[in-house]
Amino acid sequence: MAEKTLYLELTNENTAPYVIFSGDPRRVEKIITQLDSYEKIAVNREFHTYTGLYHGVPVTVSSTGIGGPSAAIALEEFFETGIKVAVRLGTVMGLKDNLGKFLVPSAAVRKEKTSENYVELGYPAVADFTLLQLMNESIQKNGRIADNGIVYSTDGYYTEMKESRLSKKLGGDAVQRMQELVKYNISGMDMETATLLTLGNLMGIKACSVTLATVTNNLETKLAPSKRIHEEEVLAKIVLDGIAAYHESQVD
Repeated sequence: MAEKTLYLELTNENTAPYVIFSGDPRRVEKIITQLDSYEKIAVNREFHTYTGLYHGVPVTVSSTGIGGPSAAIALEEFFETGIKVAVRLGTVMGLKDNLGKFLVPSAAVRKEKTSENYVELGYPAVADFTLLQLMNESIQKNGRIADNGIVYSTDGYYTEMKESRLSKKLGGDAVQRMQELVKYNISGMDMETATLLTLGNLMGIKACSVTLATVTNNLETKLAPSKRIHEEEVLAKIVLDGIAAYHESQVD
Protein backbone atom coordinates (compact mmCIF):
# COMPACT_ATOMS: atom_id res chain seq x y z
CA MET A 1 0.00 0.00 0.00
CA ALA A 2 1.36 3.41 -0.98
CA GLU A 3 -1.41 5.67 0.32
CA LYS A 4 -1.26 6.51 4.02
CA THR A 5 -4.05 5.46 6.35
CA LEU A 6 -6.54 8.12 7.36
CA TYR A 7 -5.70 8.93 10.99
CA LEU A 8 -2.38 7.30 11.88
CA GLU A 9 -0.77 8.01 8.47
CA LEU A 10 0.63 4.51 8.18
CA THR A 11 1.93 2.46 5.27
CA ASN A 12 3.38 -1.04 5.18
CA GLU A 13 6.75 0.60 4.58
CA ASN A 14 6.86 2.68 7.77
CA THR A 15 5.45 0.14 10.23
CA ALA A 16 6.65 -3.12 11.76
CA PRO A 17 4.74 -6.42 12.06
CA TYR A 18 4.98 -6.16 15.88
CA VAL A 19 3.01 -3.26 17.36
CA ILE A 20 2.78 -2.00 20.93
CA PHE A 21 -0.31 0.05 21.73
CA SER A 22 -0.28 2.45 24.67
CA GLY A 23 -3.18 4.71 25.53
CA ASP A 24 -1.09 7.62 26.79
CA PRO A 25 0.99 9.41 24.12
CA ARG A 26 3.46 10.46 26.83
CA ARG A 27 4.06 6.82 27.69
CA VAL A 28 4.97 6.19 24.06
CA GLU A 29 7.73 8.79 24.35
CA LYS A 30 9.12 6.79 27.30
CA ILE A 31 8.82 3.37 25.65
CA ILE A 32 10.83 4.36 22.59
CA THR A 33 13.80 5.36 24.75
CA GLN A 34 14.34 1.62 25.31
CA LEU A 35 14.63 0.97 21.57
CA ASP A 36 18.06 0.72 19.96
CA SER A 37 16.94 3.18 17.30
CA TYR A 38 13.66 4.71 16.12
CA GLU A 39 12.06 7.24 13.81
CA LYS A 40 8.86 9.26 14.12
CA ILE A 41 6.18 8.07 11.73
CA ALA A 42 3.39 10.51 12.54
CA VAL A 43 1.78 12.54 15.31
CA ASN A 44 -1.89 13.16 14.62
CA ARG A 45 -4.63 13.70 17.21
CA GLU A 46 -4.14 11.11 19.98
CA PHE A 47 -2.07 8.86 17.74
CA HIS A 48 1.71 9.21 18.22
CA THR A 49 3.57 6.55 16.23
CA TYR A 50 7.24 5.52 16.06
CA THR A 51 9.00 2.59 14.41
CA GLY A 52 12.38 1.26 15.49
CA LEU A 53 14.49 -1.73 16.45
CA TYR A 54 14.77 -3.59 19.75
CA HIS A 55 17.64 -6.07 19.80
CA GLY A 56 17.39 -6.15 16.03
CA VAL A 57 13.62 -6.81 16.04
CA PRO A 58 11.41 -4.30 14.18
CA VAL A 59 8.80 -2.78 16.51
CA THR A 60 6.23 -0.02 16.11
CA VAL A 61 4.90 1.84 19.15
CA SER A 62 1.69 3.85 18.92
CA SER A 63 -0.71 5.61 21.29
CA THR A 64 -4.46 5.20 21.04
CA GLY A 65 -5.91 7.61 23.59
CA ILE A 66 -8.50 6.40 26.09
CA GLY A 67 -11.08 3.72 25.38
CA GLY A 68 -12.18 1.22 22.78
CA PRO A 69 -13.28 3.42 19.85
CA SER A 70 -9.88 5.01 19.21
CA ALA A 71 -8.10 1.73 19.95
CA ALA A 72 -10.23 0.08 17.26
CA ILE A 73 -9.32 2.81 14.77
CA ALA A 74 -5.63 2.20 15.45
CA LEU A 75 -6.01 -1.57 15.09
CA GLU A 76 -7.99 -1.21 11.87
CA GLU A 77 -5.35 1.01 10.30
CA PHE A 78 -2.47 -1.22 11.40
CA PHE A 79 -4.35 -4.22 10.01
CA GLU A 80 -4.20 -2.48 6.65
CA THR A 81 -0.40 -2.52 6.90
CA GLY A 82 -0.14 -6.24 7.66
CA ILE A 83 0.28 -6.29 11.45
CA LYS A 84 1.15 -9.71 12.93
CA VAL A 85 1.22 -9.04 16.69
CA ALA A 86 -0.64 -6.46 18.79
CA VAL A 87 0.17 -5.87 22.46
CA ARG A 88 -1.62 -3.42 24.69
CA LEU A 89 0.85 -1.93 27.18
CA GLY A 90 -0.87 0.08 29.87
CA THR A 91 -2.34 0.36 33.31
CA VAL A 92 -5.29 -1.29 35.00
CA MET A 93 -7.37 -0.76 38.11
CA GLY A 94 -6.75 -3.69 40.41
CA LEU A 95 -9.75 -5.29 42.08
CA LYS A 96 -7.87 -7.78 44.21
CA ASP A 97 -4.80 -7.41 46.40
CA ASN A 98 -2.70 -6.70 43.31
CA LEU A 99 -1.53 -3.08 43.48
CA GLY A 100 1.82 -2.86 41.69
CA LYS A 101 1.48 -6.29 40.13
CA PHE A 102 1.51 -7.22 36.45
CA LEU A 103 -1.69 -8.48 34.88
CA VAL A 104 -1.62 -10.33 31.55
CA PRO A 105 -5.29 -11.27 31.24
CA SER A 106 -6.24 -14.53 29.64
CA ALA A 107 -9.59 -13.01 28.70
CA ALA A 108 -11.75 -9.92 29.10
CA VAL A 109 -15.40 -9.22 29.82
CA ARG A 110 -16.77 -7.30 26.81
CA LYS A 111 -18.68 -4.61 28.66
CA GLU A 112 -17.39 -1.92 26.32
CA LYS A 113 -19.59 -1.33 23.27
CA THR A 114 -16.95 -0.98 20.55
CA SER A 115 -16.49 -4.70 19.97
CA GLU A 116 -20.26 -5.14 19.65
CA ASN A 117 -20.05 -3.12 16.45
CA TYR A 118 -17.98 -5.97 15.02
CA VAL A 119 -19.41 -9.19 16.42
CA GLU A 120 -22.08 -10.49 18.81
CA LEU A 121 -21.34 -10.70 22.53
CA GLY A 122 -21.12 -14.49 22.45
CA TYR A 123 -17.78 -14.14 20.64
CA PRO A 124 -15.00 -14.38 23.26
CA ALA A 125 -12.31 -11.79 23.97
CA VAL A 126 -9.33 -14.04 24.65
CA ALA A 127 -5.56 -13.56 24.49
CA ASP A 128 -3.30 -15.53 22.18
CA PHE A 129 -1.93 -18.38 24.30
CA THR A 130 1.59 -18.39 22.83
CA LEU A 131 1.99 -14.65 23.28
CA LEU A 132 0.57 -14.80 26.80
CA GLN A 133 3.04 -17.51 27.79
CA LEU A 134 5.99 -15.56 26.40
CA MET A 135 4.90 -12.45 28.27
CA ASN A 136 4.60 -14.51 31.46
CA GLU A 137 8.16 -15.73 30.96
CA SER A 138 9.35 -12.18 30.31
CA ILE A 139 7.70 -10.99 33.53
CA GLN A 140 9.43 -13.75 35.47
CA LYS A 141 12.82 -13.00 33.89
CA ASN A 142 12.39 -9.35 34.86
CA GLY A 143 11.82 -10.33 38.49
CA ARG A 144 8.07 -9.83 38.64
CA ILE A 145 4.99 -12.04 39.04
CA ALA A 146 2.32 -12.47 36.36
CA ASP A 147 -1.43 -12.61 37.01
CA ASN A 148 -3.48 -14.13 34.17
CA GLY A 149 -6.89 -13.32 35.62
CA ILE A 150 -9.83 -11.88 33.71
CA VAL A 151 -10.25 -8.13 33.24
CA TYR A 152 -13.50 -6.22 32.84
CA SER A 153 -13.42 -3.62 30.04
CA THR A 154 -15.89 -0.76 30.14
CA ASP A 155 -16.62 2.54 28.40
CA GLY A 156 -17.72 4.29 31.58
CA TYR A 157 -14.76 5.47 33.62
CA TYR A 158 -16.81 7.84 35.77
CA THR A 159 -19.72 5.40 36.05
CA GLU A 160 -17.96 2.11 36.81
CA MET A 161 -14.32 2.81 37.71
CA LYS A 162 -14.45 6.04 39.70
CA GLU A 163 -17.34 7.71 41.50
CA SER A 164 -18.16 11.19 40.25
CA ARG A 165 -20.57 13.96 41.14
CA LEU A 166 -22.75 13.06 38.16
CA SER A 167 -22.71 9.31 38.76
CA LYS A 168 -23.85 9.88 42.33
CA LYS A 169 -26.55 12.30 41.16
CA LEU A 170 -27.84 9.67 38.75
CA GLY A 171 -27.94 7.03 41.47
CA GLY A 172 -25.00 4.97 40.27
CA ASP A 173 -22.90 2.92 42.67
CA ALA A 174 -19.45 2.25 41.23
CA VAL A 175 -18.17 0.81 44.51
CA GLN A 176 -20.95 -1.77 44.66
CA ARG A 177 -20.27 -2.69 41.03
CA MET A 178 -16.61 -3.33 41.81
CA GLN A 179 -17.57 -5.51 44.75
CA GLU A 180 -19.78 -7.56 42.43
CA LEU A 181 -16.91 -8.02 39.99
CA VAL A 182 -14.69 -9.34 42.78
CA LYS A 183 -17.33 -12.00 43.45
CA TYR A 184 -16.92 -13.06 39.82
CA ASN A 185 -13.15 -13.39 40.36
CA ILE A 186 -12.33 -10.44 38.10
CA SER A 187 -8.75 -9.23 38.60
CA GLY A 188 -9.01 -5.71 37.23
CA MET A 189 -10.78 -3.10 35.13
CA ASP A 190 -9.72 -1.13 32.07
CA MET A 191 -11.18 0.40 28.92
CA GLU A 192 -9.30 -1.21 26.01
CA THR A 193 -8.38 -4.88 26.51
CA ALA A 194 -11.68 -6.41 25.39
CA THR A 195 -11.64 -4.37 22.18
CA LEU A 196 -8.06 -5.35 21.38
CA LEU A 197 -8.54 -9.07 22.08
CA THR A 198 -11.80 -9.27 20.14
CA LEU A 199 -10.47 -7.48 17.07
CA GLY A 200 -7.18 -9.36 17.25
CA ASN A 201 -9.01 -12.68 16.93
CA LEU A 202 -11.26 -11.34 14.17
CA MET A 203 -8.19 -10.16 12.28
CA GLY A 204 -6.33 -13.42 12.75
CA ILE A 205 -3.42 -11.73 14.52
CA LYS A 206 -1.82 -12.55 17.86
CA ALA A 207 -2.93 -10.17 20.58
CA CYS A 208 -2.53 -9.80 24.31
CA SER A 209 -2.63 -7.13 27.00
CA VAL A 210 0.19 -6.55 29.47
CA THR A 211 -0.74 -4.15 32.24
CA LEU A 212 0.37 -2.77 35.58
CA ALA A 213 -2.10 -2.28 38.43
CA THR A 214 -1.39 1.33 39.42
CA VAL A 215 -4.58 1.94 41.43
CA THR A 216 -7.21 -0.11 43.23
CA ASN A 217 -10.99 0.04 43.66
CA ASN A 218 -12.32 3.57 43.16
CA LEU A 219 -8.74 4.88 43.44
CA GLU A 220 -8.62 3.96 47.14
CA THR A 221 -4.89 3.29 46.87
CA LYS A 222 -2.31 4.30 44.30
CA LEU A 223 1.29 3.52 43.54
CA ALA A 224 3.65 6.22 44.75
CA PRO A 225 4.69 8.44 41.80
CA SER A 226 8.35 7.35 41.89
CA LYS A 227 7.34 3.67 42.14
CA ARG A 228 4.90 4.02 39.25
CA ILE A 229 7.52 5.63 37.01
CA HIS A 230 10.00 2.84 37.71
CA GLU A 231 7.49 0.02 37.27
CA GLU A 232 6.21 1.46 33.99
CA GLU A 233 9.79 1.35 32.73
CA VAL A 234 9.91 -2.30 33.75
CA LEU A 235 6.56 -2.86 32.03
CA ALA A 236 7.97 -1.52 28.77
CA LYS A 237 11.02 -3.79 29.00
CA ILE A 238 8.81 -6.79 29.76
CA VAL A 239 6.73 -6.22 26.63
CA LEU A 240 9.75 -5.54 24.41
CA ASP A 241 11.53 -8.64 25.71
CA GLY A 242 8.38 -10.68 25.13
CA ILE A 243 8.10 -9.49 21.53
CA ALA A 244 11.78 -10.25 20.94
CA ALA A 245 11.22 -13.77 22.32
CA TYR A 246 8.22 -14.24 20.04
CA HIS A 247 10.25 -13.08 17.03
CA GLU A 248 13.05 -15.49 17.92
CA SER A 249 10.56 -18.37 18.18
CA GLN A 250 9.31 -17.60 14.67
CA VAL A 251 12.83 -17.49 13.23
CA ASP A 252 13.66 -20.85 14.77
